[in-house]
Amino acid sequence: MKELRDDIRNIAIIAHVDHGKTTLVDELLKQSGIFRENQEIHDRIMDSNDLERERGITILSKNTSVYYKGTKINIVDTPGHADFGGEVERVLKMVNGVILVVDAFEGPMPQTKFVLKKALDLELPVIVCINKIDRPEARPEEVVDEVLDLFIELEADDKQLDCPFVFTSAKNGTASLDSFHRGENMEPLFKTIVNYIPSPVGDKDAPLQVLISTIDYNEYVGRIGIGKVERGKIKVNQDAIIVNALDENKNQKVKITKIYQFEGLKRIPVESATIGDIVAISGIEGIHIGDTVCDVLYPEPLPFVKISEPTLAMTFSVNDSPFAGQEGKFVTSRNLRDRLLKETQTDVSLKVEETDSMDSFKVLGRGELHLSILIETMRREGYEFQVSKPEVLYKEINGKRYEPMEIATIDVPEEFVGAVIEKLGRRKGEIINMGSSNGGYTRLEFSIPSRGLIGYRSEFLTDTKGNGILNTIFDGYSPYKGDIETRSQGSLIAFETGEAVTYGLYNAQDRGTLFIKPGTKVYEGMVIGQNPKGEDIEVNVCKKKHATNMRASGSDEALRLSPPKIMSLEECLEFIQEDELLEVTPLSLRIRKRILNSGQRQKSRRKK
Repeated sequence: MKELRDDIRNIAIIAHVDHGKTTLVDELLKQSGIFRENQEIHDRIMDSNDLERERGITILSKNTSVYYKGTKINIVDTPGHADFGGEVERVLKMVNGVILVVDAFEGPMPQTKFVLKKALDLELPVIVCINKIDRPEARPEEVVDEVLDLFIELEADDKQLDCPFVFTSAKNGTASLDSFHRGENMEPLFKTIVNYIPSPVGDKDAPLQVLISTIDYNEYVGRIGIGKVERGKIKVNQDAIIVNALDENKNQKVKITKIYQFEGLKRIPVESATIGDIVAISGIEGIHIGDTVCDVLYPEPLPFVKISEPTLAMTFSVNDSPFAGQEGKFVTSRNLRDRLLKETQTDVSLKVEETDSMDSFKVLGRGELHLSILIETMRREGYEFQVSKPEVLYKEINGKRYEPMEIATIDVPEEFVGAVIEKLGRRKGEIINMGSSNGGYTRLEFSIPSRGLIGYRSEFLTDTKGNGILNTIFDGYSPYKGDIETRSQGSLIAFETGEAVTYGLYNAQDRGTLFIKPGTKVYEGMVIGQNPKGEDIEVNVCKKKHATNMRASGSDEALRLSPPKIMSLEECLEFIQEDELLEVTPLSLRIRKRILNSGQRQKSRRKK
């Protein structure tokens, strides 16, 4: 018999990137009293890894819980960036409702639409939280209308349209049901969660079912499956069967050795859990996302959300440059293969395919940021490898070639609108909407092929003098739009192996922008700068000034070098061409030609 568990609420917090989800969770944690009075608390407590803190974005969904007047509220903080949409899609299966956070100035953005559509498709009730109402330029009343328009556009039913609106300043820790009052604390939001989000329903006497929605990994206990108990009761030392929804041959019998529940930021071991509880199960080696932990006598899998397909691919290969093995700890093909396959166990949006070469692997992901986060994580762990230029994944439909498309939403000051439209027009972008944003900005919406955006972000920042905001989201497949001319710059290539000296760099800087400074070790075929004229030029940056017995006072000091352009990982990935690779080590990022030898490069060009 089905029954309500009125002492629990399971919610996910969803939003566009940088609208304040993680800060909001911080305040809910602080005001629920889970910390000691003298405990030191960082900002964005839930962004636990270094990359998340540095970039100010959430990459992995995380579980926590708070108590409000005897009701336990399990909260899942989800990523806001489109490239991590796979995380959002699957955690929504764990919850009974969502809090949609929308910036009181920016209003609904592309990712707001994406995550809201996923929630409405699963028929989850939505609490809309208009955040950052303390911003001087906030416009909460208009944003409420924009959110309701978005609900109507996504064909929400009457019940979903009749959702509560809460006005918050997560930074100040206040919430109110009225946009004209700031509120004093988060009490109105806590009350709305308890009153509006339904309690979990299920039969605790029925055979066990736990749907695994997230996988964590711990060096000591191995894989940890996280999911919600949908039916029955799970106990320590209980025999169970893990059912794979896609392949019955992968079913395996297991013993449940450890169960944890989330209390604040900690995982607390428990002896048992029942319907509505979000649990972490450790000690089961072959557990995967989408598996159902079932009663041995009733192996019935639960349906799992279809994860969106990858749109971008890159080749990861063993580093074979002259400097290979000097800076990394893990450098072999076996190291690389094991690490990439380990990543696929926790990231359902990532796929790894073998290639003809034993030393190369094709990695498929949701976007440039998705793959660059993986590259950055691996280099911090001590891996050394090479990656190719990102390439989009085409589809063959009825004999025609289709390509992934994106909706790009751009907010720019009026003076830069012409430059943005012209550049995106060249990249096969079509303008679908143009309107005024707030604060003197114009909002442009483009439909553009994914490949048209590769390498555009740095160009966009230059064209808008750093004042533009660019957001993109995947928008399905369309017929191939034709060839796109991308990078207009050529490369400056090191002529010989050695150490760059001031004299050599001084002569080379007239040819373009340099990426290196004196004292940098270079090798033949390494890209050391960019040439604005669009052709590759070889330069000798190791060339020293010939010594003579005549010396003019201060002549060496007179060689003035322009500061080099230090390229970030994303900028390197945007810069490289098909005939180039990016060498990634824990200490360095080096762009290089695939064929290092100058003579061999020219021969291969002639063959083409």
